[in-house]
Amino acid sequence: MCFQKYKSKLKQLNLPSYSFRISGKEGSEMVFDPLRKRWVKLTPEEWVRQNFIQYLIHEGRYPAGLMAIEMLFQYNNMKKRIDILVHDRKGKPVMIVECKSPDVNISDFCEDKVYDQIGEYNLEYKVPYAIVTNGMVNYAFKYNAESKHYEHLMEIPPYEDLIAGM
Repeated sequence: MCFQKYKSKLKQLNLPSYSFRISGKEGSEMVFDPLRKRWVKLTPEEWVRQNFIQYLIHEGRYPAGLMAIEMLFQYNNMKKRIDILVHDRKGKPVMIVECKSPDVNISDFCEDKVYDQIGEYNLEYKVPYAIVTNGMVNYAFKYNAESKHYEHLMEIPPYEDLIAGM
């Protein structure tokens, strides 16, 4: 099906515009995920995830083959999923990306559970970089080993800068 048919129903994100394969009837739309190589339900969060994947590939020059989508792991006997896990060329995880629906306010650092979620995920993967996005606002962080805290970055680092900065 044509992307234009669904475009009016999908929230315009604060990211460059990309093309997607979208199919299905109203209320059960599916989008083709080129990294997982399968159709997935088109939810607002999935819309952000698919757009942000394209942003990383096209704008940040992140290799598609070094990204894993919805990585499953266990934390406190609960199953969790990381939206996007980026690896270096040796296969070591270097960045977590947490995607939220465009309607989720991620700008309130004190009250939003999103940042606790990133912290939980990082206990498993111990990555130096983390991004939280709702497609409208993107927050990038780098772990400071001395202070043992994530520090806010002004921009999302291109892949080459990301792996050089480790």
